[in-house]
Amino acid sequence: MPPTINQSMGSREWAMLVALSLLWGGSFFFVEIAVDALPPLTIVLLRVGVAAIALWTFAFATGLRPPRDTRIWGAFILMGLLNNVVPFSLIVWGQTEIGAGLASILNATTPLFTVVVAGTLLSDERSTPNKILGVIVGFVGVVLMIGGDALTYLGGHVAAQLAVLGAAISYAFAGVFGRRFRAMNISPVTTAAGQVTASSMLLVPLVIAFDWPIDTHAPSAWVWAAIASLAILSTALAYILYFRILASAGATNLLLVTFLIPASAILLGVLVLGETLAPVDYMGMLLIAFGLIAVDGRLIRKILPN
Repeated sequence: MPPTINQSMGSREWAMLVALSLLWGGSFFFVEIAVDALPPLTIVLLRVGVAAIALWTFAFATGLRPPRDTRIWGAFILMGLLNNVVPFSLIVWGQTEIGAGLASILNATTPLFTVVVAGTLLSDERSTPNKILGVIVGFVGVVLMIGGDALTYLGGHVAAQLAVLGAAISYAFAGVFGRRFRAMNISPVTTAAGQVTASSMLLVPLVIAFDWPIDTHAPSAWVWAAIASLAILSTALAYILYFRILASAGATNLLLVTFLIPASAILLGVLVLGETLAPVDYMGMLLIAFGLIAVDGRLIRKILPN
């Protein structure tokens, strides 16, 4: 059985969660650039393949080596399938028909599914009224921040929307399954590298079967820059943080990151691009903050002691 985790996150876990939201928030933007020039499975293979090279380079430089146990590599393969191959492919394909805003809203259902999956399968992550209330309120905050305009397309492209929801479900199971790597005493860097390596091996035959030959013009420098950013920042670095948070705070807390992604994207727009916040953005952030506080539970326990 995986080791018990801390239900309440400390300042270190919260800092990593915010950083992860910034890294993953950019992934929807990078995919939006790349999807007009490259087929979906090719984008996913480039994403995990380049990330694998970067992660193993870092691992070897810091003295880490690939595990030799076939049981561990079997776990990497299943984790890569649940956490990369299935969700990345579904989201990238979904974004060929729906916009990044609606995809972000649908992706933000991940904590809802995680509360159910983790609460059912993990003894130390049982669902509580606070968690259920928190994820519902946080999801409403995400919808407010991204805006009602994105929801006007909710009735169309049903298959693409179901694909992104399928990705959210896959992420939920991946978060629960990934808890076992801590029990195996594998470092987050090695786990991240093994996962994306296994994903790359699974994707090569799929790309050859469905995307090859690539019938497209040579991608522009912007496309290659988006792919590089997607691989190095939104995948390699992001998954090091992902497995560190998962090992210490669990799947439910980890996947709250999907609530923070829209807030991070909007704040980056304010700080980097000089954009302004509307009142609805402040309301959305307030609801997300309340949802996160409810899931964490510590402040509520202080205010309403048993």
